[in-house]
Amino acid sequence: MTIAYGGDYNPEQWPEEVWAEDMRLMAEAGVTMVSVGIFSWALLEPAEGEYDFTLLDKVLDLLQQHGIQADLATPTAAPPAWFFRAHPEALPVDRDGRRLSYGSRQTFCPSSPAYRTAALRIAGELARRYAAHPAVAMWHIHNEYGCHNPACYCDESAEAFRVWLRAKYGDSLPALNDAWGTAFWSQWYYDWAEILPPRATGAVPNPTHQLDWRRFCSDALLSLYKAEREVLREAAPAIPATTNFMVMFNFDALDYWRWAPELDVVSNDHYLRSTDPESEIDIAMSGDLVRSLAGGRPWLLMEHSTGAVNWQPVNRAKNPGELRRNALAHVAHGADGIAYFQWRAAKAGAEQWHSAMLPHAGTDSAIWRDVVQLGADLRSLAEVRGSTGTASVAVVWDWNARWALELPSQPSEEVRYLDQVRSWYEPLWRSGIAMDFVRPDADLSPYRLVLAPSLYLVDDAGAANLSDFASSGGTLAVGFHSGAVDENCHVRLGGYPGAFRDALGVRTDELFPLLPGDSLGLSSGGGTASLWSERVALAGAEAITSYAEGPLTGIPAVTRNAYGTGTAWYLATQPDPATLAGLLDLIRREAGVEPVRVTPDGVEAVLRRGADADYLFLIDHAGTGAEVPVASGAAELLTGEGELGGSVSVPPGGVAVVREPRRP
Repeated sequence: MTIAYGGDYNPEQWPEEVWAEDMRLMAEAGVTMVSVGIFSWALLEPAEGEYDFTLLDKVLDLLQQHGIQADLATPTAAPPAWFFRAHPEALPVDRDGRRLSYGSRQTFCPSSPAYRTAALRIAGELARRYAAHPAVAMWHIHNEYGCHNPACYCDESAEAFRVWLRAKYGDSLPALNDAWGTAFWSQWYYDWAEILPPRATGAVPNPTHQLDWRRFCSDALLSLYKAEREVLREAAPAIPATTNFMVMFNFDALDYWRWAPELDVVSNDHYLRSTDPESEIDIAMSGDLVRSLAGGRPWLLMEHSTGAVNWQPVNRAKNPGELRRNALAHVAHGADGIAYFQWRAAKAGAEQWHSAMLPHAGTDSAIWRDVVQLGADLRSLAEVRGSTGTASVAVVWDWNARWALELPSQPSEEVRYLDQVRSWYEPLWRSGIAMDFVRPDADLSPYRLVLAPSLYLVDDAGAANLSDFASSGGTLAVGFHSGAVDENCHVRLGGYPGAFRDALGVRTDELFPLLPGDSLGLSSGGGTASLWSERVALAGAEAITSYAEGPLTGIPAVTRNAYGTGTAWYLATQPDPATLAGLLDLIRREAGVEPVRVTPDGVEAVLRRGADADYLFLIDHAGTGAEVPVASGAAELLTGEGELGGSVSVPPGGVAVVREPRRP
């Protein structure tokens, strides 16, 4: 077994005579698996209940003949036009009450009974026809759930929302009214039928109403995934099922902690943001989060791009060497499969300017040469497959907290969840610290240090779990505006930071968010603080640094508290990057956390642990090259060089993967 390699294959976009060339070039590139049928519903079912599997039969047989596995998709992300002509009520309605049209993808209401019936019908036909086909290695259910239709505000969605709420609140309207705080603004509900989705209204909607709506929308799409999965399992229980998550910078519609246990293989799509000058950090952070969603097990990168995408204001091409670095960085962070959208660049359609493994220019192109080289690289790394990550630092990540923090009418709309988490992740990543992501209620026993950069919302169980970790000897670091509200978005009274006051040994009576561009000097190290400040009073903690100017002069900005047999830190502001990096370095050293390997600036070090060996990935993002110490008896897998003699050379802008004897 090797690391899987391939991409979305859409032969229906090309004449049949092209397919033979596809097979030949896939062999040249080292492709082992392709996703097929993702957007084929209109071809497979040209009219309701009438099926034509001729094309898919030929394609699957062709793949099988050439030793390429199929990740066979249910085509339910793009219902055909005939479906919407028959069921116009299945089209989604936006927050302003406009019913959208078909003509692209994911133009359906997730709560539509007609859509569910049609989707399960086509999934069942596929399952029964191809359950025993030798090419089919995995089911690919739908595609990027919620990418374009995370919510629908129609009457069918309203009724489904009410059903969901009745289940959550035990069919008790008083319980819902209490949870939503409907005594405010005369929002009390006396009948379930009065409850609507949070449609456009004249003022700020109820925050708990909005939060429950986000939860419902995630669950509504999850129910569709599970329904299709059960249809497939009934026909082929031995074939694993997946769907592609979108753990990347701009997508927050789904609570993937709830989704991940339902997948046999966790898969992810990841695309770079053209405006991000250090997108390698986003790759690392995303990979660590996906690996954590997979329970520490390897995962599959279902989609990324060989070059430019087509959906950003300016779509940047990748620089020389970037394709290879990106792909191998995903492997370093736990991917056991690398796939792209798509195999052959489209000449027509909405994504005709999206890069592909085989570009418009054909094989006489830099992208094609890089694709072939990457295939050889992945074959060289076959033994890495199945190995896992190791981390003694956990970063708390919670979609409910993200949703709640970014609701309207916060103390500052400048505070954004992803920005806060990345600001803490980045300096530790630069230092070579291995990190997992965890839910607030996760088992924290494997970790020395737990970071909660942004946990505005946390329930009692999660707060107790994190506090208990510190009191039992761990080191906990908490960011500002954390612990402020409970799971219903109700403010925790008695002073901030609410749920964490006791563990942190502080109490804040008033918040002082800063205006954009404003900053305050800090008392130690010449650092500054921006974005946020608060009037902190010590209640057992010690001040590490304080504000040196402004209305809070002399008030603690960063504190440390001995709590039980452990330590709890509070960062009540946003220090400048250098100051924050220094604080986090101090905190991790005090916790006894060491880097994977000490490397020059710009060289990323990641470790995967196998049964018999450790695999050290060294990725030069700086473009200067490096010489990095390695264990005695180590070998470099990409070049085949053995007996390295105590160090390995990482070429400028390149990658080295070193097999070392397994450490205890």
